[in-house]
Amino acid sequence: MNNNLASALLIKLNEERAALHAFVVLLENEQQTLLNADVEPLLAFAETKTQSAHKLAEMGVSRRQAMTPNTANLDTTAWIQQYAPTCSAIWDEIKELATRAHHLNHTNGEVIQLKLRSNQQALNALLGAAKNTTALYGRDGQPSLPISGRTLGSG
Repeated sequence: MNNNLASALLIKLNEERAALHAFVVLLENEQQTLLNADVEPLLAFAETKTQSAHKLAEMGVSRRQAMTPNTANLDTTAWIQQYAPTCSAIWDEIKELATRAHHLNHTNGEVIQLKLRSNQQALNALLGAAKNTTALYGRDGQPSLPISGRTLGSG
């Protein structure tokens, strides 16, 4: 492979690694927020995460376009080993960061599902309790709690 193409690919891989590292940091921060009680920043995380994912996808397309000659039968690792071995170390870092990002995103999704289930159960409990006590006060403003068991003073 020509040195200019290897240099161009190396620049693209460095940019991709930096963007992927920033994405991992974003996911780690999202996870910390999920574990805390304050969920207000989650909307901003979702927006930033979507933008970062699109940017990473575009970088992947750009990287693949830079990998010439394009051989359909080689994956990126094999292609780099064959045509740009000087890029192997940074490609390995990118794969490790991608694995970390995948794991964090999966874990964060599970935490969100747990919180949603917990909130749904709490809401169901509140709605059930509200249904059982719909008439706490009568039309006259006096408490009309259902009386159960024995009356006061009876033995």
